Amino acid sequence: MFEYRFQQFRHEDLVRRAGQERQAREAGRLRRAARREAAARDAGPESHTRRDRRDRFIRAA
Repeated sequence: MFEYRFQQFRHEDLVRRAGQERQAREAGRLRRAARREAAARDAGPESHTRRDRRDRFIRAA
C-alpha cells in the first residue's frame, strides 16, 4: 500500500510541475509577443536611411 500511495504522490507532483512549466512557457510567449507588438508600434520611419535625402556632394559633369 505504501508503494501505491508513494506512486500516486509522485504522479500528482509531476502533473503539478508540468502545469507550472506550461504556465511559465505561456507567460514567456505572451511577453515576447507583447515586446514584438510594442516594437512594431514604436518603429517609425527609419531616420538613418539615405533614400529621402539629397546627396551631400554635387555630381561632377
